[in-house]
Amino acid sequence: MNLLALDIGNTRIKWGQADAGGGWLRQGWVPTATPGALAADWAGLSPPQRIVLSNVAGEAVRAEVAALLPAVPLAPLWLVASPAQCGVRSSYARPATLGPDRWAALIAARHLVGAACVVVNAGTTMTVDALDGDGLFLGGCIVPGATLMRQALARGTANLALREGTFAYFPDNTGDAIFSGTVNALVGAVRQCLSHLEQAGARQPVAVLSGGDAALVESHLGGAVLRVDNLVLEGLLRVARDMP
Repeated sequence: MNLLALDIGNTRIKWGQADAGGGWLRQGWVPTATPGALAADWAGLSPPQRIVLSNVAGEAVRAEVAALLPAVPLAPLWLVASPAQCGVRSSYARPATLGPDRWAALIAARHLVGAACVVVNAGTTMTVDALDGDGLFLGGCIVPGATLMRQALARGTANLALREGTFAYFPDNTGDAIFSGTVNALVGAVRQCLSHLEQAGARQPVAVLSGGDAALVESHLGGAVLRVDNLVLEGLLRVARDMP
């Protein structure tokens, strides 16, 4: 079945078209601020039989994207997290309130790794979610992404305006201090979750990284890491293939 999947995030709308065998035929992205650009991206696209979407960008963006979707035999599926799906079970207090992007990423990680892991999507925000070896989502945290963190410092202080910086173990200037603090905060959140998962009984859990800042986190994290482009799209594909 020809499938169109969309991951509508705060900064980008990522999309992919997959064939019946689950292989990606085309992928692309447009800024979330200009969803109308999808029309040009989709010029010449083979008509899909099914559309599945994750949206965390709000109702206005959802409506704009919905108006652009090609006609399909089955109504587009806007993913909502559930108590259990595709081999993943949720421990969230109210499962449906978990972001659909996080749920899709957990489903993808479960099928890619098949063991305990920490699922990280490092984008505008960074989500860090723990999945045990039985496919139980234990919970997770959300922190500002690298750019958002630095922007917050610039907005909330008098002397920490946005500036260039590089990572250092012991920064000796303000630009490096801000950038290094940002990296340490992101990497520390992942390491802490890995440590908690090990304390809960997981043996050497792997970190599954995706998102625009995945490479930045990976370069300072160490340990067992699997970096996956478009993890949310991979999860949406798995959801679609599991549907009747």
